[in-house]
Amino acid sequence: MDSSITAKFRIQRGDFTLDSEFTIPAKGVTALFGSSGCGKTTLLRAIAGLETCQTGYLKVGEMTWQQDDLFVPPHKRAVGYVFQESSLFEHLNVKRNLEYGLKRVAPREQKVSLHKAIELLGIDDLLERKPSSLSGGERQRVAIARALAVSPRLLLMDEPLAALDQNRKQEVLPFIESLHKELDIPVIYVSHSLEEVAQLADHLILMEQGKVVDSGDIHDMFTRLDLPLAHELDASAIINATVTGFDEHYHLMFLQFAGGTITVAGQNLNKGDAVRLRLVARDVSLTLEHQSSTSILNIFPVIVDEMLQTGPAQLIVRLLAGGVPMLSKITRKSAAELNLESGKKVYAQVKSVALLS
Repeated sequence: MDSSITAKFRIQRGDFTLDSEFTIPAKGVTALFGSSGCGKTTLLRAIAGLETCQTGYLKVGEMTWQQDDLFVPPHKRAVGYVFQESSLFEHLNVKRNLEYGLKRVAPREQKVSLHKAIELLGIDDLLERKPSSLSGGERQRVAIARALAVSPRLLLMDEPLAALDQNRKQEVLPFIESLHKELDIPVIYVSHSLEEVAQLADHLILMEQGKVVDSGDIHDMFTRLDLPLAHELDASAIINATVTGFDEHYHLMFLQFAGGTITVAGQNLNKGDAVRLRLVARDVSLTLEHQSSTSILNIFPVIVDEMLQTGPAQLIVRLLAGGVPMLSKITRKSAAELNLESGKKVYAQVKSVALLS
């Protein structure tokens, strides 16, 4: 059985040309990432069948939605679409908004029950309320539940958190995270926020000026020195780890990954929980020996994989910790004094760790 999504589109609109193709797994969350105006939303709309293409091809698993003279219209594609704005029907209460989407789905084709969508998005207490009485975060949770109610084979999300303030974003993010853990529905998620991408995505499609620069696993894409993400101010690595223990006295958690143990503040998780971490490159320093008289708790052996000069004074260094890629930003002088070269064994000192999930 084919478990991939393959697409190729060419769209000309004035001076802008979308000329993009990609193949991604038909599972998990794939982020479409790039600067404003690079064509993310246009590509998403093409997938939904809402754009006229000079050239178009789209296959989702075993289903071909566009090829040569074949064009499956938007209303016949098993797609759920969540926009930046919730676009709820203001004259209907939340329950009626959710039920509206059910008209598109035959009972035998229902993959997600209305009850399940309501439960996943935590909106059971909102069902009798009108959209005008909801907060921005509540409206978006209802919009996501409505998109799920059509039992989509593919869920498209176009910057669903862009209109929300930081507090509302933090309200909605855990619900989006739970979707691909609870449901076997692939998600394509448009964003220009590295923080959102780092927290949510399993795969990444990187776009520039209407073209797909590259696509791949999120861990690899964030740390490849030939891609622009490793050159961002907040360049970072994503690491998967498991909670292995606690220090009750100092209120710390121990997280195990292939490269060693990472210590973070807090005790709000359970032993055995899987977590995702973000290590920002500028918070990772290098030393030839394991330091003992230091306030830094997270120190582990790494191997220098490759280096790239990013300015007159600075380098970005790709490291491997038990095979897991990490990044470090250091000065050229530091690299010279440490005599860094590919394959050299050193120690990474991580000053801070962000716990994403």
